[in-house]
Amino acid sequence: MNNCVKFVRKREFAVVPTRATVGSAAVDLYACLSEDFVLKTGHHVLVPTGIAIELPGNDLVALVFARSGLATKFGIALANGVGVIDSDYRGEICVALRNFGAQDYIIKKNERIAQMVVMPILALPFVKVDKLSDTARGNGGFGSTGR
Repeated sequence: MNNCVKFVRKREFAVVPTRATVGSAAVDLYACLSEDFVLKTGHHVLVPTGIAIELPGNDLVALVFARSGLATKFGIALANGVGVIDSDYRGEICVALRNFGAQDYIIKKNERIAQMVVMPILALPFVKVDKLSDTARGNGGFGSTGR
């Protein structure tokens, strides 16, 4: 059981995260709603998934991303950009969705609303130094390497 993500249902009708294809890097997360919900344009909502997870180690993180189809077709994306689920979090996973689109969007019960990837992390210490090493880019920031 060390090579798996354990989960519990926090709500009776929660759908187990699934991969759409064998090559999918992420699992789909589903809206655990008792009824469809209208997400008005320009508004955001916290959508429960009905599940909580336990990652198999402190060197892992689960990251929640927008579904590209919802974002490109309807303007539905994560309100916080990317959701971070730490290895020691045991609460229900909820997805902050925002309607950036021009029309209201109906979030349906058990609809796939986001995708989640489990990834390794490096918990590196931060060390104060007097100077950072030089690079060709240097301080060049936003747009400094081209369009």
